[in-house]
Amino acid sequence: MDERLEHFYRIFGTDGAGISQVLAKALSNGGDYADIFFEYTTSNMLLLQEGEVKATSVESIFGAGVRVVCGTHTGYAYTESTALANLLNAAKTASAIALSFERRVAPVPLSLMHCRQDRYPVVTPWEDISVLKKKEVLDSLNDAVYRRSDAIVSVSGRITDSNSKILFANSLGNLYTDERPMAELSLSVVMARGSRMESAYSSRSFRMGYEFLSAGRNGEGDMGESIVEEIAEEAVNSCKRLFEASQPPCGEMAVVMGSGSSGVLLHEAIGHTFEADFIRKGTSIFSDKLGKRICREGINIVDDGTIKYNRGSVNFDDEGVEGQKTYLVKDGILNSYLHDRISAEYFGTAPTGNGRRESFRDMPIPRMRATYMESGNVSQQDIISSVSNGIYVDELSNGQVQIGAGDFTFFVKSGFLIENGKLTRPIKDTNIIGNGPAALADILAVGNNAVIDNGTWLCRKGQSCPVSCGMPSVLVKSLNVGGIYE
Repeated sequence: MDERLEHFYRIFGTDGAGISQVLAKALSNGGDYADIFFEYTTSNMLLLQEGEVKATSVESIFGAGVRVVCGTHTGYAYTESTALANLLNAAKTASAIALSFERRVAPVPLSLMHCRQDRYPVVTPWEDISVLKKKEVLDSLNDAVYRRSDAIVSVSGRITDSNSKILFANSLGNLYTDERPMAELSLSVVMARGSRMESAYSSRSFRMGYEFLSAGRNGEGDMGESIVEEIAEEAVNSCKRLFEASQPPCGEMAVVMGSGSSGVLLHEAIGHTFEADFIRKGTSIFSDKLGKRICREGINIVDDGTIKYNRGSVNFDDEGVEGQKTYLVKDGILNSYLHDRISAEYFGTAPTGNGRRESFRDMPIPRMRATYMESGNVSQQDIISSVSNGIYVDELSNGQVQIGAGDFTFFVKSGFLIENGKLTRPIKDTNIIGNGPAALADILAVGNNAVIDNGTWLCRKGQSCPVSCGMPSVLVKSLNVGGIYE
């Protein structure tokens, strides 16, 4: 037997025969498909404030969920005990969805799957790192901030690590094991200048072990500065700039979205409209647009589960589909939706590896991974030079989106006014309002500077999942800017 598989069997107190018995029970009343998802996740957190560790936590999640699919209907049950009797009881509960379902299938004998390339190999496991060592990281972060300014009022740093051991099997005979690390370092800074106070935030997250701290901006380990120095520099510089910033004029105007973190708008206002559960239910504006032009030539939008060490990457998704790179938009044409097994079966296509869940307590649904726009062929400077009156958006937060239609409002934390083709005064505390699909169609230019932002992004769609986002600089012809009247 595979040594790793045997290890996972021991963790969950099961074996191939027991799993096959549970899958057979799940389909005993009929159904198209069944799966079982085992999870053991451990996580640790340290919070430093005012130069001291103010909180620590250690958490664990253990259990399994059994799912039965009948057409587009799903039965689901989970148990926090993986004893065979409890698993069989969960399977019996999930199978109740199929009591009036005529189709019956038998589970296929299990066959172990191997990922072609491990997307998140660990060099130094977090379990080998002491709490004191993690505290040293936060102390270094605190010192790095105070070295950069005498105006610091407070610093809050957080380091979190987790590891998820996953064992999965389904009635198609797919069986896999996966070990999913996650590391996060985040920083909040408050600065004062006279009676004014400003705050800024910066973070990094990768699927890595302790080596994460020297991984650099893109997780490649060759960026020179450590992540500690990078996020300290980012947060302090952002905070300093806010003291010079003010609200821009309001009205309809051109908007240049900066590269990197402004990709959150791409995720929220556009990406969700490509998720195939919304397509299947007819609630997405793109429900009838597959194969049709939805934006200009040269625009490519990707949802990618294969980027090494990326927060949103998966070796296998939570339905046994290997991670892959999916072009949602190719040269301006809607090329694909984001499918789980249910939507793929419904549309007669292959799943795209987007069946994801928060934990064993949740059913998988279509979810994004790393969603970004690829680079175009125009420099950011040329894009800005083409704008006579508008704003440049550097950082967005607190977005509200009507999923399906794509209507959005995002708070602009920081950016610049664009006047006569030049960045002039810094701006803050304004909103941009529009519609995601319409904004996509109104993109006039795409920069050659695509960046994936490796912050601590979470997507909340009933469940929370780690994701990442990114984009190059893009010029949107017109959005409503909610600034001040002049």
